[in-house]
Amino acid sequence: MSQDPIFIAILIVMVAVVVILAVGIFGFGVGGSFNARNGNRMMRWRLIGQAIAVAMILLFLWLRSG
Repeated sequence: MSQDPIFIAILIVMVAVVVILAVGIFGFGVGGSFNARNGNRMMRWRLIGQAIAVAMILLFLWLRSG
């Protein structure tokens, strides 16, 4: 299973979501102009990344169930 390209892509997307979340939390903690400029953008990118990750997980489960 660890050699499956879809599984590897899922892991990459999940890591990307964690990185985006960390940058967003860091920006929120620091505040200031970075958070004012990028706070909402980070939230949008995190939600998009999570949606992609969930869709890929469902695709992976659907392909492997049959």
